[in-house]
Amino acid sequence: MRRTLARELNNLIERGRDRQLRLAVTGLSRAGKTAFLTSLVYQLRHAGLEARLDLLPAARDGRLLGAQRVAQKDLGVPRFPYDQAMAALEATPPRWPEPTRGISELRLHIRYRPERNGLFKGLGSDSATLTLDLFDYPGEWLLDLPLLEHDYLSWSRRQQATLSPERRALAKDWLEAVDRLDPAADADEAELAAIAERYAEGLRSAREEGFSDLQPGRFLLPGDLEGAPVLQFFPLPGLDEDDRRRLEALPEQSIYQTLARRFDHYRQHVVKPFYREHFRRFDRQIVLVDVLGALNAGPERFEDLSRALATLMQSFDYGQRSLLSRLFSPRIDRLAIAATKADHVTPEQHANLVALLEALLAEPIKDLRFADVPLSALSLASIRATQVQAVKHQGKHETVLRGMTLKGEETLMFPGEVPPRLPRHDFWARQGFAFQAFRPLSRDARGEGLPHIRMDAALDWLIGDKLT
Repeated sequence: MRRTLARELNNLIERGRDRQLRLAVTGLSRAGKTAFLTSLVYQLRHAGLEARLDLLPAARDGRLLGAQRVAQKDLGVPRFPYDQAMAALEATPPRWPEPTRGISELRLHIRYRPERNGLFKGLGSDSATLTLDLFDYPGEWLLDLPLLEHDYLSWSRRQQATLSPERRALAKDWLEAVDRLDPAADADEAELAAIAERYAEGLRSAREEGFSDLQPGRFLLPGDLEGAPVLQFFPLPGLDEDDRRRLEALPEQSIYQTLARRFDHYRQHVVKPFYREHFRRFDRQIVLVDVLGALNAGPERFEDLSRALATLMQSFDYGQRSLLSRLFSPRIDRLAIAATKADHVTPEQHANLVALLEALLAEPIKDLRFADVPLSALSLASIRATQVQAVKHQGKHETVLRGMTLKGEETLMFPGEVPPRLPRHDFWARQGFAFQAFRPLSRDARGEGLPHIRMDAALDWLIGDKLT
């Protein structure tokens, strides 16, 4: 207890001095969180050496001295596997780091020389330290945060509304089983467990097909809850708000009450602690979005991603901070939204990629701007996997991408044009975009360092004002 109080007091002092930031790296599954965190740590540790950070003034001016990983304060949380991620990137052949399967964190001490202006320019060489706390977690678990705004009935109704025709086909076995249930009948534990597994299988199939708005997230990645009764629930289709009084009057042993009780336990004892311990106290946030993957997957998945992100962003606390709010009720006071994997399209498509990202998140962006939350939208590649090459085709010079597919085949391709606005029917009809997944560049291809696209711009927006 004494050690915990000392840690909290130290954090309070550092936050009061504005020398500590907590950064939320937010993204759904496959958005690139692990690659982003790995690159962020690498670029800061190698600042002034092989890292190229021209868009970060502290690095460009030679004031960024580097960063070190230091012992984290919470010894009960695993450390972010940076060394393992780098080993995967340095392997022969190189491979992407393993996706996140649990919570981890990392604390960096960033050393820099403050700016000196006017009469004091050039005098002294005192350095300062910024503590940056980073958190990683499975994107699947992030999907559960919106559950805090629901009870079982409202959640069941929302899940019914998200069942598009293709999602219904993927959930066919579960829908057939649940259609036979009478909410007022006595619950059979074995039957509920079997139907819950069919529901989870439908979610897993939907994820493999590129869908994003999938709840509960722990059904996709249970962790230490695998097999526990708390994960043996599912929504009941066909319910209406007018049924609430009748359903709530059913006996405790009924199917409806049993499922509602498990949903509430999941919300109170799984989702709420996750939110309270890891998401309530962030200062800055970057939301990573795999726009290209959704664009490649088709209209239903694209709309599904937009809905999932819009719902998710309602779970965070945004707004301007005073000193007191920073100390006792932190809020996210600066936000970046980033379209990842920008190296998978040619450079002239990057502006369209950002415009499409802003269109995809139009409603949350409107709310954020109304709340006067500083916001930056950009495209980036945390770890560049392709090289740009000019070729001559039918008498014209064109820009294409050169890279190695995940199967190890070298390819030269133009993936297509990214629409600058939400795609219309004719875009999907002609299938005008072909997204190709690439493996990381080998050391021979990339040279020293981890090449990136606009990681320095993201760092400037997220922490640059603290390095002055």
